[in-house]
Amino acid sequence: MHSRPVARRRFTPGHLLVIAAIAGLVGCNGLTESPVPSTPAPATAVADSPAPVGKTSSRVMQVMAVQERHGRDLMRMPDVVATATGVDVDGEVVIHVYTAKEVPAARIPAQLEGVRVVQEVSGPIRALKGGPAPSVSHKAKQTPPIQLGTSGGWGRDLANGYCCGGTLGALVTKGGVQYILSNYHVFESDIVAGGNGVVATSGDPILQPGLIDVGCTAANAQVVATLEKHSAIPGGNVDAAIAQVVPGMVRADGAILEIGTISSQTMEALILQLVKKSGRTTGLTRSKVSGLNAMVSVTYDNECSGGQAFTQTFNHQILVSNRRSVFLAAGDSGSLLVEDVATNPRALGLLFAGSSTVAVANPIDEVLAFFGATLVGN
Repeated sequence: MHSRPVARRRFTPGHLLVIAAIAGLVGCNGLTESPVPSTPAPATAVADSPAPVGKTSSRVMQVMAVQERHGRDLMRMPDVVATATGVDVDGEVVIHVYTAKEVPAARIPAQLEGVRVVQEVSGPIRALKGGPAPSVSHKAKQTPPIQLGTSGGWGRDLANGYCCGGTLGALVTKGGVQYILSNYHVFESDIVAGGNGVVATSGDPILQPGLIDVGCTAANAQVVATLEKHSAIPGGNVDAAIAQVVPGMVRADGAILEIGTISSQTMEALILQLVKKSGRTTGLTRSKVSGLNAMVSVTYDNECSGGQAFTQTFNHQILVSNRRSVFLAAGDSGSLLVEDVATNPRALGLLFAGSSTVAVANPIDEVLAFFGATLVGN
């Protein structure tokens, strides 16, 4: 039960003339993916649904406790890629078991300690390659100071003839210094001197746009920050990285494309909560939280293309509905997950993985605690 980190994406310089036609077919880390629909779902609010419910609910806490007790046994089953506490179509709090393919009902328990278990066929949770173009370009080179929610990444993120990129997610501060927040696998996942002869190191340039959107040529992008390497994984519980802002290159208020400024306050996610994100590939998209307390197994490579893979299991993650990959797709890794309100939304998580039906985010408070940082906002 192996899955992949979402949303870095790669191509070779020779693909420039045909990238619009084949985007989504060849993935970062050498995977081949099915194309996603060419027309995105409109960025409108999710239809009326039952009221969101969070960890303060006694029933949610009871079900989460049962999920915790049985989660590792469930994850050891063939084709199980994640478990989470969620609700069914009738609003009952249940344990969701996400599978890479349809698993015979007899293999998955119908209930655990009186709690109903519901199978969700999510497909593998991996790097999602490609995606429809947003109405506002999140791939274009911006005039500084830039907004976030835009294409970006490590300045040397290429190997074996390919280059990668992701999303510059949000602005954080620690010790009076501002940093761009994104994912480990967007900023610093090259940890072997394999296909490009280098490894990610503190002080390395972070570009906007990412190499994926400038023909794999760093001179066509701009340096907006420098990497401060923290090596969140292997071994940690967040896929996160930060880079110190180059003075004058990023808006000091941390504004995000199509979202604007955010709140400096965070919040815990609620099941069925309406959420949105702004990312490189799909731009501004909306969905709802589908699960809490998720246990998810993700497989990583050690550089943009190739490299020896390792598997990382994350606990206590947030799951978001991602039907047909219209909420999260390739290049959206590093996007900030926020509540769907018009002004100064509070952040819930940092998006980093997914499939064509579900997206995964680290809880934002755990991410910030890892760095000793706070969000820049109002």
